[in-house]
Amino acid sequence: MKLLVIRHGESEADILNVHEGRADFELTERGHRQAEAMSEYVSENYQIAKIYHSTLKRAEQTAKHLAAKTGAELIHDEHLMEFNNGLLAGLSHSEADEKYPKIDVPAHKSVYEQESVLEFRFRAEYMLSKLLSENDNDAEIAVVTHGGMINQLYKAFFGLPVEDDHWFFTGDTGIHEWIVNGNTRCIVRANFAAHNI
Repeated sequence: MKLLVIRHGESEADILNVHEGRADFELTERGHRQAEAMSEYVSENYQIAKIYHSTLKRAEQTAKHLAAKTGAELIHDEHLMEFNNGLLAGLSHSEADEKYPKIDVPAHKSVYEQESVLEFRFRAEYMLSKLLSENDNDAEIAVVTHGGMINQLYKAFFGLPVEDDHWFFTGDTGIHEWIVNGNTRCIVRANFAAHNI
């Protein structure tokens, strides 16, 4: 199975320089152009059958661009949403730092109405299991989601510990191409964005 894991395009939160997370901002004009260019590249180089996407606007809008170019089925799933950052959502970084300073807590606990690290990782594990079980071995599937969720999907893909401190960066509409063949898992490319504008 071939999985294309794709981050959404530039959102309004990027321009406002605020915490995004569950704040439901739309794509900017540039974000729409990025999504269109990414979709053109994917449609020319892959045979995508299904597009699983987060229900947050920035990911849904990106996924709709991809569906329009590929004709693939759109499947929305709340498990693909970004980290639930609770009370920080939509706040400027300075205001969030002042009101809600960083507190270290165990993986199963959370603060400021956020989800825990363990809950976030569980969503990624759930989605990876769902993707692998619902699709044939020769399928080509796209997942349109968020930077934080992509990082968790990588950790699930490689079976890394929940509190592992590695970070897999993804730029706007960055594509990660993964292949699964039985128990063999391969990263073909990571954060590929030659289509970016």
